[in-house]
Amino acid sequence: MPLAAPSLPLRALRLLRTSLFTQVVCALVLGIAVGRLWPDVGTAVQPLGDGFVRLIKAVIAPLVFCVVVAGIAKAGDLKAFGRIGLKALIWFEVATTVALLLGLLAANLTGPGTGMHVDPATLDSSAVDDKTGGGHLPSTSQFILDALPESAIGAFAQNSLLQVLVMACLVGAALLHLGKTKVPAILPAIEQAQEVVFAIVGFIMRLAPLAVFGAMAHLVGQYGLGALTTYGKLIALCYGVALLFLAVLGVALKAITGLSLWKFVKYTREEMLLALGTASSETVLPRMMQKLRAAGCRDDAVGLVLPTGYSFNLDGASIYLSIGTLFISQAVGVDLSLGQQITVVLVLMLTSKGMAGVPGSAFLALSATASALGVIPAAAVALLLGVDRIMDSMRVATNLLGNCVAVFAVSRWEGALDMAKAKRVLDGERTAVEEEAAAPAEAAPDAEAAPPARSPASGR
Repeated sequence: MPLAAPSLPLRALRLLRTSLFTQVVCALVLGIAVGRLWPDVGTAVQPLGDGFVRLIKAVIAPLVFCVVVAGIAKAGDLKAFGRIGLKALIWFEVATTVALLLGLLAANLTGPGTGMHVDPATLDSSAVDDKTGGGHLPSTSQFILDALPESAIGAFAQNSLLQVLVMACLVGAALLHLGKTKVPAILPAIEQAQEVVFAIVGFIMRLAPLAVFGAMAHLVGQYGLGALTTYGKLIALCYGVALLFLAVLGVALKAITGLSLWKFVKYTREEMLLALGTASSETVLPRMMQKLRAAGCRDDAVGLVLPTGYSFNLDGASIYLSIGTLFISQAVGVDLSLGQQITVVLVLMLTSKGMAGVPGSAFLALSATASALGVIPAAAVALLLGVDRIMDSMRVATNLLGNCVAVFAVSRWEGALDMAKAKRVLDGERTAVEEEAAAPAEAAPDAEAAPPARSPASGR
């Protein structure tokens, strides 16, 4: 007699228990509701999100190191690794320039700050100093120096991805130079350490719903929903341009690799939702590396392009900065000429590269741009204080997808992409990553399931 299908509530409970995506969606909705109804509670649960981000950051440096070293050693060609790095930098520069130009074009056409007639004298410039903590963006020479590790341990202790990448490249090059006969145990040990780190990431990811709940409750509780009406036109413009840029990326990805960006978004929907909920792309870096490798990208391409993009390929931030610059100029009644807008692009092409990890970096970049132009009062940057946090979702999603597309494109150019595997995975074939993630949940017996029949052979 066929077993009756489980009822709808039971199916919903099973989905909630086994699907990380469903858990994160529920946490997102619950966090918004709690922040809206009980703002004090929303602020109190902020440590849930902050703690999750700390745990993820703790494993990023060792994971990047292991993936890059193993990738170089297994590829067996340091010149190929150098070509990957060069092609990645070219892609980053082209992508960020397109993002900046799209932002400027859209702001010129729509004029989000036109008609505000803000008097800069009424603005509190000290609020920007509080947001940035008195910091500053590094100069080009300082940025290069900061990318070089002063101490091997310090690179990991400070969680500096660029310094860890430099160390990993040196170790990978040394392994290639010495050969497997002289250091036969090093590479297997690094690969085993990599698997340990991925297992730790799997444990931490089970806390993702709590992190999203805490982050969203705090966001809504502290900032409310009022900014949506006050800055509605600016918010809609930034998100609209981001969608347009992602459409351009999708066309580029299809032309270069034949892959669909929308299918990739569905493939990584859990990671995308987690990044949006916590307003941090770092929280999903380990899982994105894992999924890109499972989707056919070679280890050395993933290990070099994705982490480097976190510093050099901030497409979402570029869109926000270009639109934000024109917004504040329009709000205070300053009409920027074509030459001045070209200056905006050139300045932001440089300042956007040093933003990663700097507190209040967007305001520092805007202040540097205003100073370079000499016609926008520095205090006008304070106009964006009320909307900056709402822009995080746009910046995070665009930055993250931009870097993932870069991995696929560079991998394809370098012959480091298994096209057949990539198409199978993006078409919905279950990967080893998903099998591993689902195993613990599926192994747990359901309360309503019948006990398994005993095996006659074993007697158990």
